[in-house]
Amino acid sequence: DEAVFLRKKITLLRAFSLLIGSMVGSGIFISPKGVLKNSGSVGFSLVVWFACGLLSMSGALCYAELGTRITKSGGHYIYILETLGPLPSFLFLWAEFFAIRPANSAVVSLAFGRYMLEPFFAPCAAPVPAVKLVSLLGYYMVLTLNSWSVTWSARLQMALSLVKLLALALIIVPGMMLLAQGHTENFQDAFDRQSLVLDKLPLAFYAGMFAYSGWFQTSFVREELVRPERNIPLAVIVSVITVIVGYMLTNVSYYTVLGRQDVLASPAVAVSFVQRAFKSLISVVPVLVALSCFGTMNGGILTFSRTLFVASREGQWPPLFSMIHIRRHTPLPSVMLMFPLVTAMVCVGDIYHLLNFFSFSRWLFIGLATLGLIVHRHRHPELHSPFKVPLFVPVSFTIICLFTVAMSFYSDPVSISIGCMVVLSGFPVYYLIIHRQMSSLNFLPFFPPLSDYLTHKLQLLLEVVPQEIKTY
Repeated sequence: DEAVFLRKKITLLRAFSLLIGSMVGSGIFISPKGVLKNSGSVGFSLVVWFACGLLSMSGALCYAELGTRITKSGGHYIYILETLGPLPSFLFLWAEFFAIRPANSAVVSLAFGRYMLEPFFAPCAAPVPAVKLVSLLGYYMVLTLNSWSVTWSARLQMALSLVKLLALALIIVPGMMLLAQGHTENFQDAFDRQSLVLDKLPLAFYAGMFAYSGWFQTSFVREELVRPERNIPLAVIVSVITVIVGYMLTNVSYYTVLGRQDVLASPAVAVSFVQRAFKSLISVVPVLVALSCFGTMNGGILTFSRTLFVASREGQWPPLFSMIHIRRHTPLPSVMLMFPLVTAMVCVGDIYHLLNFFSFSRWLFIGLATLGLIVHRHRHPELHSPFKVPLFVPVSFTIICLFTVAMSFYSDPVSISIGCMVVLSGFPVYYLIIHRQMSSLNFLPFFPPLSDYLTHKLQLLLEVVPQEIKTY
């Protein structure tokens, strides 16, 4: 009896929780090792963490302006489509679906499985097959929840955001107490220039930016936000500042308790920290960290499903994925589509290779999206935006992103080349299929009866229908 469309159910508090819950996840608990390894010293690693925070704030402010200028959901995809055109937007969609998002989800899932099992196997490492099994079970639970209810997935995100902040507090407090007592020996000769390798710095930034990634999540659910013109900038600014302060204090605590060599040798930095500083909580903190990763998985599924939903609505993805469940009002086909790829990457993937693999493509297209903001301003000077950043912010952010992407070819040529090939493989697909069918919205232009038949049967199976009204 009701119109079928995505409701505006994400308030300011839920938007704040979505951002905090997406940023504070596995990154701060696994990335310190990657940042330290590629920056070379404790001092330079802290500089990288702070620089990544400032860079994230710059990108978040650019996306906040894009979110007030472009009123559709879809995040990077819709911003590139509206400013740079259909080809680069499809290449992003192609890379996001086949490389960026499944690799990112696999990294977070593996961190969830590792930390969840750590208390049961300490002091030994958890068996790899068990870690992967628990990782997949956690991912499937979040997948089911997002298929069931937007409201409940948003409520879970709010609850887990509090858990994430508690986990950070349990790391920060003992470290600050030891630092106040004069335990500064691990910061001696913090800026050792001999250990600095410049061509590895892009990989250090990739690891750090992975920990901050999530500042763009509100742009994916723009149509479901209450008062987006006000709530997007407010939620972005408050959440990113909160995370920068939390991350800097957390890393200082890590180095105060563990030291450089211990961080590099640890497979799970947060667990090693607790073993040294807070033995009474040895079984509690890993579970809190695992729940933090669980929240990041939830936020990732909630937002990426909207990218597929919008891409289908724009004619660059099969029409089935722009459909909504008739009772649950969730984009069920888009939510379920990531199931096979994430499963495969969890089964065969290694965390740090996956990080380098998807970071190249992600930051290439984020740089293109902020370049699109500059283009959009030039093309539409008459357009009033309720939130506007100084021009040097998107210019600087775009240059840094593209420069880091270019430098990463020297740092990890194998992983980056694979990521580059994934992006380039989208060219023939676009010209052979997408470019031909965008006007007819038929994803199989050579076999339209087969396309219609499959879509109809899957509609009946999944109980989904096209969106009845547009809310943008």
